Amino acid sequence: MATQQTRVLGKLAVAPSVVVLFLWMIVPLGLTIYFSLLRYNLLDPGNESFIGILNYQYFLSDPTFFAAIGNSLKLVFAVLAISIIGGTLLALLLDQAIVGRNIVRLMIIAPFFVMPTVSALVWKNMFMHPVSGLFAWLMKSVGLQPIESWCPGSGCLLPP
Repeated sequence: MATQQTRVLGKLAVAPSVVVLFLWMIVPLGLTIYFSLLRYNLLDPGNESFIGILNYQYFLSDPTFFAAIGNSLKLVFAVLAISIIGGTLLALLLDQAIVGRNIVRLMIIAPFFVMPTVSALVWKNMFMHPVSGLFAWLMKSVGLQPIESWCPGSGCLLPP
């Protein structure tokens, strides 16, 4: 009898978090499906119309869609293979008793602590700067003109 009550109380205690996690998952999924059934033009926002499964019919009848799916799958499997094989080899290498093993481990793990924004700013200011960046110096050293802007038009995500 006590075991039955314990099970029921355990389920009741966990139920609110399960409901919240379910909603956290199902609401974006539902909205994604809803938006996929609309005709939406980025040049004319606010003028959406319901078109049902016509978007799906369009993609399934487009031959480039299946080529893109195939290319995406090839890319995913190649990245997974390289990551798994390379990660395993690196882990085996770092498991060996070498001088400075802890320092090497720290140097390998440290980049994961750097925020992507900081990484982007380092690339923008240290590597890609048209006057003082590494790429500009390399181009000048071989007699070429440095690239003034790496983002033609208004394609830059970072401010100049």
